[in-house]
Amino acid sequence: MTELSIGIYGRPGNPITGGDGATSLDAAKYFIDVGAEFYATYLLRDADYCLSAQTIKDDLEAGLKEVFDDGLISVVVDPDLAAKAAAGATRIRLRDSTCFSPYDAQQLLQHEVFVHSLTALNGRSQATISAMSLGAPRTTAAQEGLATFAELVTGSIDISRLERIAMRIIAIDMALNGADFIDVFRYFVDTGLPVAECYNSAMRVFRGAPVSGGHAFTKDSVYLRGMLEVHTFFRWAFKEQKFRFCQHFFAGRMTLNDVVRYESFFEDGTLSQPKYLPPWMTRTAGLGGYLAFSVFANTINLAGVQTEHDFYDLIRH
Repeated sequence: MTELSIGIYGRPGNPITGGDGATSLDAAKYFIDVGAEFYATYLLRDADYCLSAQTIKDDLEAGLKEVFDDGLISVVVDPDLAAKAAAGATRIRLRDSTCFSPYDAQQLLQHEVFVHSLTALNGRSQATISAMSLGAPRTTAAQEGLATFAELVTGSIDISRLERIAMRIIAIDMALNGADFIDVFRYFVDTGLPVAECYNSAMRVFRGAPVSGGHAFTKDSVYLRGMLEVHTFFRWAFKEQKFRFCQHFFAGRMTLNDVVRYESFFEDGTLSQPKYLPPWMTRTAGLGGYLAFSVFANTINLAGVQTEHDFYDLIRH
């Protein structure tokens, strides 16, 4: 099981495309370190909010109306769900008896509804390749990357969310290197998360895998890698004046290579343009501004900035 999981989703130590050798594990450690430094400096951790699944359900149902017809997608509370939330084409499930934060409603709306459900519905409308509505391991990294990128570009993601994603990657690496279920559970407990949440997080690492150590279900290792690769893809598409690729990405569940490979099919009508788009993709001027800034800002060398501005010397002294 572990061998197949690694073959499909990879390991935390696999390199990120275009990352000059950086891995998902490197990214995870970076976000954990940045989060710890940020909170230690500013003491800005959110208060202990505990919004119910029913409250989040009501918020999601209100947000659905911005894109979909009434009744097209239902939101249900599921007491047996392992993840906090899961999305199908026409149903969003929320785990009951779980504390949600004020950020969670927007994160779930952008991630689960406006990516996972939306691409499944658009895939269903494809007369030629209806399988584009189906989730598959080959598309997981791109789908989760797009969903997490959607959180980023809409300002819905926070450092706590990045930390949680990063912790799962660290935990998968621990399990592959011999940590058993209790070791992984204790790792999450030591981060200060509620005990019930620590159990659910450990359970995600061992879904279907032996709990004795050396095994893991590695799916969660794709989130950061996927987000970084999708972000790079959007920047590349903008720079190369191929913004249509970004829109085509929502026409069904695809890999990044599929988006480019299917270009002629979109042009000749074999594949339909996406029926639904998330609000941030319809505001192309705003997204264009974000990408234009991102493309140029990525060329700036932080080391060079530190040598040219006096305030870095003032900080050091």
